[in-house]
Amino acid sequence: MLWEGLSATRDLGRVYEIASILIRYGFGDMVGRLGLAPVLARAGRVLPLGHMEELVALPTPVRVRQALEEMGPSFVKLGQVLATRVDLFPPEWITEFGKLQNQAPEVPYELIRQQMLEDLGASPEAVFAWLDRTPLAAASIAQVHRARLHDGTEVVVKVRRPGIKPVVEADMRLLQRAAQAMEARFEELRQFQPSAMVRQFKVSLGRELDLAAECRHAERIAASFAGSDEIVVPAVHWQYTGPRMNVQDFVDGVSLSNMAAVDAAGLDRKLIARRGANAVLKMMFEDGFFHADPHPGNVFVLPGNRIALIDYGMVGRLSDARRNQVVGLLDALVMRDAARVTDVMLEWATQPNADESQMALDVDALVDQYHGVALGQLNLATMLIDVTVLLRANRLALPADLALMIKVFVTLEGLGRSLDPDFDMASEAAPFLRRAMLQRYRPATLLRDGIRTLADTAEIMSVLPRDIRRLLRSARRGNIKLHVDIDHLEDFGTQLNHSANRLTVGVVLAALIIGSSITLTVGGGPTLLGLPAFGLLGFVGAAIAGAWLVVSIWRSGGGR
Repeated sequence: MLWEGLSATRDLGRVYEIASILIRYGFGDMVGRLGLAPVLARAGRVLPLGHMEELVALPTPVRVRQALEEMGPSFVKLGQVLATRVDLFPPEWITEFGKLQNQAPEVPYELIRQQMLEDLGASPEAVFAWLDRTPLAAASIAQVHRARLHDGTEVVVKVRRPGIKPVVEADMRLLQRAAQAMEARFEELRQFQPSAMVRQFKVSLGRELDLAAECRHAERIAASFAGSDEIVVPAVHWQYTGPRMNVQDFVDGVSLSNMAAVDAAGLDRKLIARRGANAVLKMMFEDGFFHADPHPGNVFVLPGNRIALIDYGMVGRLSDARRNQVVGLLDALVMRDAARVTDVMLEWATQPNADESQMALDVDALVDQYHGVALGQLNLATMLIDVTVLLRANRLALPADLALMIKVFVTLEGLGRSLDPDFDMASEAAPFLRRAMLQRYRPATLLRDGIRTLADTAEIMSVLPRDIRRLLRSARRGNIKLHVDIDHLEDFGTQLNHSANRLTVGVVLAALIIGSSITLTVGGGPTLLGLPAFGLLGFVGAAIAGAWLVVSIWRSGGGR
């Protein structure tokens, strides 16, 4: 069983808490199908059976979002990652996931101070000329305090929540087990590869827990804007920065979450929208490394309409191949080349069982929507959403990097429209796409790719005769083996093994009873309570073994 052994681990309390939340929000069927209820029952934990009517009456996306909020930081972060999967969830789900905020109860300063003391090697009062004990913000992973260095520099101190790492690690173990159970028991979810999604989420969350990694991301992006005065990235103070704490310059600007303040400061909304879009598009299509969470709270405007981006915990990466695929898709849509659009989308899809004929029909209909539309006039966000709707209709999923890119596009266009109702993302993106297309077909690029292809081909051809010779030699010797691994037989094999073990114990128990009975009829030898000692001890051992066998069968749910 996937959950077997949990009753003996430290994760049991967390399992009970999560299962209770799921049942309270009306997801008791999921708890049962995941096999959680028997595990908790065997451990003596009784799940609540009653449902709160006002919660169950809520729409399903709302209930899922609220349940994730109650489950804690790991699941809030999971919901935020799911908010990027516009290829998997319809708009109402994405909207709810987008409401998941990083806001969390603040950690008492004394706990924060103790952790800072350990990381700094000195008291915070000695390191900083001033430190505000009240947090500027408290999020699910860390909280932020304002401070001032002894040289007068205004900074923010970001401190990871004490004790959060063990909780996150426990949640990751549970999510991995849950993903395996979903793939085994929910056939309709198997195509979305829950285990792979959890692995990617684990890597992403691990990076967010490392506050020094956030600063490395910030410096990488700062280097790409080194010659620009329009984009500001807060400087990092490395002497105070580590995995559990970082210190960066304080950004004294106007947040785009407060449009009234933007207007009161006399800032140019249209210029801000263009500069912000150009900055993110440059990161995507020229650098291949971009800020992946440009929501209004992470964007500040400074005097002179300069833009400051903060919080680099979530970043995206686009390889050269991915960027070429995006540009190729847009070009194919404009040229009404349905076959090329289908090829790109099938390259994107992570499932091997795609229905190519149905996909081709759907792509033809999609291409017709953009008949005669010039590249500079495409509504990129709408077009990319149409692509994800098509993939979802064909029960296909995007790779995580592309899903994140599309989510940033949608967020960026929404932010631009909130600043300037006439904002046109396609017009801003057109120069970047044209440059990317020209770069793709430059003679130097074609020559480089050609040389790389020839080198790869030559390498394959050079080892092919040797590999064929080895294969034939193995075939002649009868050494070729076919390995077939059927995941769904794992549970059956485990249950069969347990049944065999119990059968063996039963046979030994029967032999012990028969042997003890024979011993009781034989005179002589030591006695105990007037009976032959060996026979009596044999019956006691048989009674203990029998009790163990009964308890084992009962705890496993009747041997299922």
